[in-house]
Amino acid sequence: MSEGVEILERRLDRLRVAVREAVIAGERDRASALRRELRQAEQEWEQALAQAAESLPRAGEPGVSGSQAGGPRAAVGGGDSPLLPLREQVYEALALLAVPAAPRLIATVHEAFFATTFPGSKLTSLKRDEERSFRTAPYARPYYICAALTADLLAPARGLLAVSTWPMECRVIGSLSPRVDFLTAAINVAAAVERLTQPVPAARRLLWRFAASIPGAAEDANRIDPRRVIHAAEAEREVHEPGDREARGAGARRAREQLDEVQQLFGAPLRTAATQAGRTQGRRA
Repeated sequence: MSEGVEILERRLDRLRVAVREAVIAGERDRASALRRELRQAEQEWEQALAQAAESLPRAGEPGVSGSQAGGPRAAVGGGDSPLLPLREQVYEALALLAVPAAPRLIATVHEAFFATTFPGSKLTSLKRDEERSFRTAPYARPYYICAALTADLLAPARGLLAVSTWPMECRVIGSLSPRVDFLTAAINVAAAVERLTQPVPAARRLLWRFAASIPGAAEDANRIDPRRVIHAAEAEREVHEPGDREARGAGARRAREQLDEVQQLFGAPLRTAATQAGRTQGRRA
């Protein structure tokens, strides 16, 4: 993405925050002026994005792979992934999985279904940037890439990313949650493979990786039926889901009671979380 597009995106973020603050403060004239400026900035962003797209090689020209020229992305999400900011690419992958996931899986899913990939190491700083943005202007963005929280300490679950708009119960991780989330991800990946309009080897390989760890999901890597994977994963998930739902519900209630807005998205510091957990146990005693 060109530097001009990124600068405009930062400007758009600032203008949206300014509009919200003016509306809340009752400053109608200022809010109207800011809205006009915001609309103008959005037009400039569209023009800059179109220019950036025109500068890329066309399908069939040197430097464009078959996956980039169309295919998996058109079947699942549509659009031109290389032009999307990293946070939006991460959001695409997490939205497909619908459960908290580690950076490596997020990158693999995006490569399989959206035809581009990125090093998982880039996601280490993304969550910090998202938290910084939220602290500066809470809820200025439609969503944030945030942390999954441990059900016991309400601290960030190591290496797991989630989406801020998901219910708290989906972002809290209990003892059974890793397996339940694995099965849920398998179901969603299988459904996405089934929707593909043409064979995508990377997506089939990803589905096999899930199926190989689910009893009865697949006979071998060469014969994978997405419907069979879905049925096998759903059957096992029914066993674990009730206990997991109870643990997640309890953790979500504690998070809403004990954590502020920032901590509900990005977790409590470990020392604070441990203190809060101790107080809760003391009250129960």
